[in-house]
Amino acid sequence: MPENGSAYKAGYVAIVGGPNVGKSTLLNALLQQKISIVARKPQTTRQRVPGILTTDDSQIIFIDTPGFLRPRYLLHEKMMKQLGLALSEADVTLAMTDVLREAELDPELRTQIVERRRGRPVFLVINKVDNVQKPTLLPLIAKAAQAKIFDEIIPISALRGQNLDALLKAIRQYLPNHPAFYPAETVSDKPERFFVAELIREKIFQQFEDEIPYSTAVEIQEFKERESGGAYINADILVERDSQKAIIIGREGTALKKVGEAARKEIEEFIQRRVYLSLFVKVRDRWRKDEAILSRLGYTER
Repeated sequence: MPENGSAYKAGYVAIVGGPNVGKSTLLNALLQQKISIVARKPQTTRQRVPGILTTDDSQIIFIDTPGFLRPRYLLHEKMMKQLGLALSEADVTLAMTDVLREAELDPELRTQIVERRRGRPVFLVINKVDNVQKPTLLPLIAKAAQAKIFDEIIPISALRGQNLDALLKAIRQYLPNHPAFYPAETVSDKPERFFVAELIREKIFQQFEDEIPYSTAVEIQEFKERESGGAYINADILVERDSQKAIIIGREGTALKKVGEAARKEIEEFIQRRVYLSLFVKVRDRWRKDEAILSRLGYTER
């Protein structure tokens, strides 16, 4: 049962679900600013992305997680460990699905949620309700309620901002009484380097098709302030084959230039200062299976 009272509340809320259900869109909508990268392709989010919402009566640390999948590479295994850690640490879990999936969760993910809940509340959040009429939605909610594993079932549209206030109100009710974990102005505990790499990777996901986005990673080599003002950022785009490198660079460098221009504009908006961005494409054979490279990229147990 949710706690009552007016004491300050703070806690961690994991957002979990399948690929493309709108987890990152929800996080950005709740914070009313872009923290987590988004793309129409699945597996865009690869690491846990914390986003902190602080109000007068609560602090909610949302954790965006990779979409649930069955691993094919060491990278995938690392991604699923990130998801598992978020489930284990969360005070509240938002199990997210959408009406296009008929509000169903992957059975294996559902099993993990049940096994790791340890008495803590789990919400079923049904996204994209703006795509259906109410008579279609109600049977989906009724069917989900029959499972009797969800403390709340909340339909939303993350993209349209529908019913997010009700979601926040419900989350706060279940959070423990606790002082804030972070200063009020903190939006995430991840460093700027992380978000810069993510924004570059987002542009690759948005610009390229097929396997190319999934075969790439971004590693920041330099991030320093210039005496003349602004920030100098030097980043490597890692690919697995020479053919992929040629595609990323494009004829006479046009594709890479397009990625760089789009990324620079968004990075400047994010860090609120001028940016000088240098991108280099480097081949790192089978990096998705390389423990040392993945560790360097931040795929650790914590």
